[in-house]
Order: sequence, then structure tokens, then C-alpha cells
Amino acid sequence: MKSGHRTMTVFVTVILGLLTVIIGLVTSWPRWAWPVAAAVLVAGAATSLIIGHRRQPYIPPERLLEPDVQTVERWERVVRNVSLPSLVEDYDFQFSATVRWRPLDIAADAPVVNAGGLAVDAILDRARHITAQAPPHRSSLTQHQLNGALATMLPDPADRVVAMAENVQLSLTESDQERLTKLASVRKDEALWEHERRWEQSKRAYLGDDVLRTPGSAVVWWLAKNDEQIDKTVSDIGLLAELSAAANDAPAPEDFHRFVPGLAEQLDHDGPQDDGMQSGPRTPEDDAENLLRAAQLTARDSRRPIFAKRVAEAARAADLHDLAEALERRADPFPYDDPAGDRPGE
Repeated sequence: MKSGHRTMTVFVTVILGLLTVIIGLVTSWPRWAWPVAAAVLVAGAATSLIIGHRRQPYIPPERLLEPDVQTVERWERVVRNVSLPSLVEDYDFQFSATVRWRPLDIAADAPVVNAGGLAVDAILDRARHITAQAPPHRSSLTQHQLNGALATMLPDPADRVVAMAENVQLSLTESDQERLTKLASVRKDEALWEHERRWEQSKRAYLGDDVLRTPGSAVVWWLAKNDEQIDKTVSDIGLLAELSAAANDAPAPEDFHRFVPGLAEQLDHDGPQDDGMQSGPRTPEDDAENLLRAAQLTARDSRRPIFAKRVAEAARAADLHDLAEALERRADPFPYDDPAGDRPGE
């Protein structure tokens, strides 16, 4: 410090000496003025050195514990991992950001405050109103919302500072994130299981209350699914009757005993019965009549002609022309020869 002061003094003295010489030459000083000017320069330099030496402290300021340097107030503060509530209880967000503020003009008698504390509190309050309405598994989306909402300088409730936040980061703890992942997986599995259960219940109701309600409804359903295999449908009447009986926890109706293999053998053993079936080789007329009886469509049933006509079309498409003609004759609402013997009007 001393050497610097001496160097400055010598430099100033040399500059002043040069200026004095220049002024003396330009103004043509007399000879006696030159020694006076030199004496004045030397006296000024000596005085400056003496004063500087007296003002120099015994211990330089930079060697002290707290140097005499004026500190600058920072209008910025970093907050990390502050817990903020979410929409779900016990699942808190971890909030981090850089808070920046600027003091506002205040009255002379206003109390002294910590501007940084007011700014941080104002930012946390603004962030809390957003996170409290956000589900915890949407932390990334909420983080972008906070970056937009906190990017504007707004005054705090006391009107002492305006504050904003940058570099906002929002996350969950690792344990909370694992719990939410497991809960989401369980909810998905539960929804899938519930959907499968409703589908199974609907299928059981359809089969039990509609398809297998009676042997006739089972036959109609099977014929609709195999409209080009009428012979197969006729041969499967016994199986469908058994399925219907099993679905309703009831024995098969007597009209269908002849189609069930075990019951048919029992009927043959007990002896022939007057069931309207012709003995001997089975003819297309027999097949047509058996099909209509299996569907429980008597001659008085208004659905009988429509059903017979549609099945006749399917039989003709399958090259079963004899069966088709027999069914077409039964499609007449007033047949001339009613094998069932229940012509309307008798």
C-alpha cells in the first residue's frame, strides 16, 4: 500500500513539472520564476508523502478478519425440496425454484423487513394454490403450470416486494412414486376383471334366459347359426334338448324324449306311443314336421308360415329340395292337409 502511494505521488509530481516547464516556455517566465516553481513542486510532493504515511493504518484492511468492503444485497434466493400439498392426502410435492424479487417504494416510517423472506413466502403461497388442486401422479404437468403461473412479477400481500420464480422443479419422493405406480396397476387390473365379469354374466344370461330357455328356443338358435345345415340341426335336437334341460335344472319335455338317445331307447323298450310320428323310413315330410314341432310352432301359431318359409329358403340353398318343398307346403297359413290335425276353424 505504501509503495503504491509513493508511485502515485512521483507520477503526479512529474506530470506537474512537465506542465510547469511548458507553461514557462510559452509565457517566457523570468529567470527567478523557475527556481520558485521547482521549489513549489518539491514541497507539494513531500507534503503528499508525509500525509499518506500518517493516514496509513498499522494493519492493512485486507489482513483483517472482516475487511471494510461494502456488501451488495442480493435480490435472488434458491429454495429446494419444499413440501407442498397435492390433491391426495399424504402425497406431497417437492418444490424447488429460484426466487427473484425487487423491493417496492415505501414510506419513510415503514418498518424494516426481510425482503427475501417476503418474496419466498409469496411464491410458495402462489404455488400452494396450484398444487393443492393437482393429482400427485401429474407432477410433470403441474410443473409446467407452475413455470407459467410464477413467471410474472407480482406484489406480495404486504406490498413490499414484487416476486417471481424461475427454474421450477416439482417431483414426488421415490417411495410415493412407487406407491402410485402400484395403485395404478391394481386399478387397471380391477377394471379389466370387472369388465370380464360383466361380460361373463351377460353371456350366461343370454344363454340361460334366452337361448336355452326351452328346447325349441335352443333349436331355433342353433338353426340360425347353422342355416345351411338343416340335417345337422335335426340330428342335434336331442343334444339341444338335453342342454336346455340341464340349464334349467329340469327333465327334458316329453315331446323331445324321442330325440334323446337314452330316452328314445327307453320309449322303444316300453312300446310304441301315439306321438304323431310315422313308423318306417323317415321322409322329408317327417323331417319338416319334426322341425316345426321342435320349434313349438303349431298350425295355429302365426309365426309358423314365416318360419317355414325362411327355413325352406335355407334348405333350397343347401340343395335339400325335398325338405324345402315340404316346408313350403307348411308355409301356407291354411294348408289342405294338416298333419297335426288342428286346422283353424275345426
